[in-house]
Amino acid sequence: MMEQLAISSTLSIALNEIEFHAMRSQGAGGQNVNKVSSAIHLRFNIRASSLPEWVKHRVLARKDQRITSDGIIVIKAQQFRTQEKNRRDALERLQAILQSALHIPITRIATKPTKASKQRRLDSKSRRSAIKSKRGRVTKQSDW
Repeated sequence: MMEQLAISSTLSIALNEIEFHAMRSQGAGGQNVNKVSSAIHLRFNIRASSLPEWVKHRVLARKDQRITSDGIIVIKAQQFRTQEKNRRDALERLQAILQSALHIPITRIATKPTKASKQRRLDSKSRRSAIKSKRGRVTKQSDW
């Protein structure tokens, strides 16, 4: 049985479709940082994957800087100190990208305001107008 990365209840990809490369992490880390390759560089080719065509199109249509023009998702995980945790983090981030492409937003259906709501709006506008029209410079009445 081949290991799978579950994207949804009905969709999964084989882990052999994903490339992992270990490299040294960036930043401070003391003496051990120059000896241990704990960062993970994940590469997933969308076009060559076993995903359904409609999923491939939705993933490629995303405006994501992690997706190259060749259709390859590149994720660099270096948050943790161990290679295994970084590998798991990279897989979770890939899973999140693919799951977000599966989500199809519900299209909004435009509705018209009711006649009563239109009347309430116009009434409140005329009340406000009457209040504002009473404001202004007070004129002095002449003595009779």
